[in-house]
This record gives sequence, structure tokens and C-alpha cells, in this order.
Amino acid sequence: MSTETAAPAVPMVNVQIDGVWLQFPKGTRVIEACGQAQKFIPRYCYHPKLSSPGNCRMCMVEMGMPKMTPDRKPVLGPDGKPEIAWIPRPQISCAQDVAEGMGVRTGSPMVEEARKGVLEFLLINHPLDCPICDQAGECRLQEFSVEFGQGESRFLDEKVKKPKSVELGPRITLDAERCILCTRCIRFMQEVAKDDVLGIVERGSFNSIACHPDRILDNNYSLNTVDICPVGALTSNDFRFKMRVWFLKETKTIDVNCGTGANIIIGSRENTIYRITPRENNDVNGVWLPDSHRLNFKYVADERRLTKPTVKGQPVDWRTATAIAAEILKAHTAEQLWLVASGRQTNEELFLTSRLIDALEIEKQHDILPRAGEPDGLLIASDRNPNTTGAKLIGLCTSKPGSRLKNLVEGVRSGAIKTVITLGEDLTKCGLTAADLKKLDAIIALDILPNQTTPHATVLLPASAWVEKRGSMINVKDRLQRLNRAVAAPGDAHDDWEILRDLIAAVSGSNGLAMIEDVFKAMAADHSEFAGLSLSKIGDLGLPVVSEKAPEPESAAAH
Repeated sequence: MSTETAAPAVPMVNVQIDGVWLQFPKGTRVIEACGQAQKFIPRYCYHPKLSSPGNCRMCMVEMGMPKMTPDRKPVLGPDGKPEIAWIPRPQISCAQDVAEGMGVRTGSPMVEEARKGVLEFLLINHPLDCPICDQAGECRLQEFSVEFGQGESRFLDEKVKKPKSVELGPRITLDAERCILCTRCIRFMQEVAKDDVLGIVERGSFNSIACHPDRILDNNYSLNTVDICPVGALTSNDFRFKMRVWFLKETKTIDVNCGTGANIIIGSRENTIYRITPRENNDVNGVWLPDSHRLNFKYVADERRLTKPTVKGQPVDWRTATAIAAEILKAHTAEQLWLVASGRQTNEELFLTSRLIDALEIEKQHDILPRAGEPDGLLIASDRNPNTTGAKLIGLCTSKPGSRLKNLVEGVRSGAIKTVITLGEDLTKCGLTAADLKKLDAIIALDILPNQTTPHATVLLPASAWVEKRGSMINVKDRLQRLNRAVAAPGDAHDDWEILRDLIAAVSGSNGLAMIEDVFKAMAADHSEFAGLSLSKIGDLGLPVVSEKAPEPESAAAH
């Protein structure tokens, strides 16, 4: 008999919001309850993933509790609901939990006057530099000033001058004049990054954010402070003065730097990527993203990108390259072939790779290159491949990825292996040397950038980078997620799945796959984990597809 007991149900409390009685779980913050009731409360210091200090005062509402009789029973009105005794002063809603019989007014004259007063104080010393501020277009101070503030300033004295363009660390610049002291950055570094490096110095109107003595803001999660800064005080050195945010096309996709598969938004314009920011998904990364992951995209625009298929170093058209690759493969027996797939391939690409393996009858002469690193206990997983789970599920590797690569090395050195297909991997990282590569009759390589293998490639096929393709991957927590195209591939580079489809067709005949959706449909027919799904049904947040297992110890909760 199981000794497990169900968690006790959270008691519900009755709350009146703008005259309407609603129920909320006990412990819900008033500001969150108002949001659930479709009543937006402006805020600066409040962030749902951080503690609530209640220091900006922007979220004030009118609040009250039931009138009580002498015997401490609520006085009921004609509708049978408690009558509210309203507190004569506005109250902050971010640091107050709902209570039974509580009343809240979100737009009363008192509330509107309080918001105007708060904004007037915040703007007293704020510089009027919106036209040149990087936060313009995303600035809460700008937005709330228009929506809740006054149309003019009554302040006549000189504004307090504070330090500008202060480098807090290698990736962050501070403009102290713009800071409204919401302390979001301080609390993030304390509570999430666990690196208590920021604090407030000076007093009164001269208060400003600063690093503690002998410290700099160099934590690998420092750029999250830019994301949560409600004004333009903290800016990214990599992005500042590069592009206006309203010009950016935003693409929802996933990060491929490790097995976590953090949800991200790619900001691009005219086929150029300018920034990557985190996208909220509480089942994966919360609202955070490591700096190392968000900044690792510039290689996609490297001027050395492969843009034209080649045969023995000479440019050819795609039809010729595919035909020659197929001839090479058909000229060898299955025992003479080896295929190196990649844990960076999408599920659709891995599925077509498995079909190529079947067409060539390679059986066990294939594997993926494992990548491992030190986990950080937050969002960086030890598995640096984004789709190892998909490779295992589709059968491109064993439960121990890379365990067969020693057979590749032995086969090449003994002369048993004559031709190797590598799909986005450098063979020298699989244990082969340049001398080993010269022993091979042929190498068919698919990649985006030159590496130590590409000069030896007989047929070199230019592929698409992860920001240039569509598909799906499965992260280390068995969550199926969707990869979306943000920019187009350069030159004559093709989508990986199209290259594999054409190669399969050249080796064994047409397969009738015209779109990436057709590949997913065929994959779902062969693998029950994808049954009933499609790329569109995966949705923006993904969904679990593999039987649940214990989470990896290094992957902490996403806060």
C-alpha cells in the first residue's frame, strides 16, 4: 500500500475587486489577484520571480476589510456579501496577500492621484533623454508616464546629476541618472544568481546602484538584470546603440547551447540578428538565460560560412553534389561506411538520418558526438548537446552516446572503413587525426563553417544554422520543443532536412517529403512518442513526450 498522501488543498478566500467578488488561493499577492481579474496594476519594483520589497509605491490600490459587528462578525450588505470598511490611505498591492472579505479598488480617484504623485517624484531627477535611450520602446517609465502620469512637470530646480556610462562589468553599463532604485537587479543577483555583488550607495536623492568594493558584475547571469530593468539604467554592452527595438522582428524559438533548451526570443532585422533574450517558460527556464548562451550567436554571421556545395574543393550545383555523394555511397558496401550524426540535429533531421542509415544498411556503424561540461546548478546542463534525448529516442545512438566512436577510429585505421558521412561534426573531435582522414576514400560532410574535416571532404554540403531552420528537439527533461526560423541561410546553403531528403532519394528513390511538416508526420508514424502531434501542436511552450524520469541533479528549479 502506498504511503503517499495527496497534498492538502489550498484554501480559497473571497475578495472583492472593483465591485466583483472572486475567489483566489490563500497566499496570492493582491497584485497577482488583480492581474487574474484582468485588472492591470502598474509596477516597477515588483517582479513575479523575485521578493517584493514594496519600495517603488507604483502599485498602490485602495484596500479595505469587512466591517465587523461588536461580536467580530462581518456586517453583510443587501446582497449577502460583507460590507467593506475602506482604509483612508492607498496601500501597496505587491507585498500584501489576499485575505477573506478583502476589498480592492484599482482605479478610484484616490488611486489615480497616488499614481500621478509617484510618477511625478520618479521623474523629478530623471533625464529627458528618451530619444537616445536604448530602453525606448520597452520602457515602463515611459509607458506609465503616458498612461498614468501628468502632462507636465512642476519641478523648477536643477536635476541631481549622477554618473553616466559606468561599466559595472564586461557586459553591463549603468546610467545612474535613469535608475529609479527599484532594486530588481540587486534582488536578482542575491536570490537567483546567488552572487550578492550589487547594492545601493549614497543617500537620499544621490542614491545609486553600484558594485560592492573590489567586485565587478561579471556573473554569467548578469544580462538578466538588463532584461528586468524597467527603465534604461542597465544596458547590454553588446546591444546598446545597435538597433531600435521597434525595428526588430521577434522570433520565438529555443536555445541550443545545452540540453536545457531555454526558451528565447531572437531579435533580428534585415536578416541580421541583434540580440537574444529569454522567453518565459516555467517548465524550462523560468524567465532567465545565461549570458554565455544568449551571446553565442555571432558565428552564424561569420564571413567564412559555407555557401556553395563543392566536390573535391570545386563549386558545383546541388544536383551534381547530391548525385556524386550518392554514387560514392552506392560504390561501397555497408561494412565500409560509417555515419556520424549530431546531438545538435533536430528530431526531423535525425529521423531522415535514420532513413539514410536504413537505405545504406549501415546497422550499428553510426553514433553521435557527445558533449559534456560542468553544470552550473541553475540553467546550464552538463549535456552540451541540445537534442541527445531525441537522438536516443530515434535510435541514432545508444544510451551512452559516443560509445561506438572507438569502432569508427579502429575501422578507419585498419582500412575497413572507406567512407564516412559526417552531419555537422568535425571528425577530428571523434578521435580521428588528419592522417586518418587522408586514408579514407571519401568524406561526405554537411556543415555551416570550415573545420579540420572540411578541407578533406570529397563532397561538402553547406547547411543551415539553428536560427535558420524549423524543427523540434527534446531537452534533458524530456520536453518536446519547437525551433523556428529567425533569419534566412546565406548564399546557396540549404536546410539540413532537404539535403538529407535529396540524398536519400538519390540513394534509394523518391520519398515524397515536400515540407518539414511531412517529415514530422512520417516521424510520428514511426515513433509513438510523436503520435497525434505536429509542429504546430507543439505550441510555443512545448510539451512532455517521453515517459517521466528523475530530473538530472544539476538542473535546478527554474525559479
